[in-house]
Amino acid sequence: MYKLDIGWPKAPEYFTGQTFCVAVDSLHGLVYVGQRGDNVPKVLVFSEEGYFLHSWNDTVEMPHGIFVWNTETGSSVWLTDVGTGKYGHTVKQYSPLGKLLQVLGTPGNAGSSLIPLQFDQPADIFVEATGEIYVVDGDGGMNNRLLKLSDDYKELWLTGTNGSGIGQFKIPHSVTVDAFGRVWVADRGNKRIQVFDKVTGEWLGSWNGCFSEDGPYSVRFTADYKYLIVAQLNINRLAILAAPPVGSIGDCAIVHSVQLADETKPHLVDVDMRSGAVYVAEIGAQQVQKYVPLS
Repeated sequence: MYKLDIGWPKAPEYFTGQTFCVAVDSLHGLVYVGQRGDNVPKVLVFSEEGYFLHSWNDTVEMPHGIFVWNTETGSSVWLTDVGTGKYGHTVKQYSPLGKLLQVLGTPGNAGSSLIPLQFDQPADIFVEATGEIYVVDGDGGMNNRLLKLSDDYKELWLTGTNGSGIGQFKIPHSVTVDAFGRVWVADRGNKRIQVFDKVTGEWLGSWNGCFSEDGPYSVRFTADYKYLIVAQLNINRLAILAAPPVGSIGDCAIVHSVQLADETKPHLVDVDMRSGAVYVAEIGAQQVQKYVPLS
């Protein structure tokens, strides 16, 4: 289903840290990469052809998840920061050039409060066209929850506690929304994907049977919403699962997989919703790779 684009990026030497996350701006043909390390730029920007454009570093400590939000008036980049310093435990919005626009959470303070809003290592974010925001919080901290915020950052609903029961999480690591009103969460520590109603937060089902070897690290849909692409870091694999249409979640079915080299460690992925290309942020290989659909 996919082949590696060996020419992307043109200059891989710009990857100077551990590449934790990647986000595609398919409207403008841009790819944003979040990386960690001492004295490295934390966000790199490439063209979809693979040319390095620029980087930024301001107020970013330890990026974990990243997402591009496009509106009729412009685009912005949302980033989750799991740092333990003065910028950490936050979800932040930046302009495409790296100007800080919005901070959610209490910088530098881990917590589980909603007033003031406090995160503990927020792992990933998904923003709908309406501006409504979904955050999975967090990446091994005190919180194991899925939070939906309105476009003016008010809580709409909140679900999840630490555990392995229905609607509970152990490291909710990635979140996405399909075209049918469902929110999908990579419940990494429980080795399953859980699904919720995006309006009410009601639990709709879970996929437990496909991840016995390694839990899911990422959830992103293909451009046609027919498949879900899941990174499995510890077995260096991308699993491609058939996504159910409207109705029952049913059981999971892996229809294809891409086996990566040993120690690649794919962490989070994103999909170009225009071209269908899949970008994989690999913390072991310290690079982002691009896979293009076979026509």
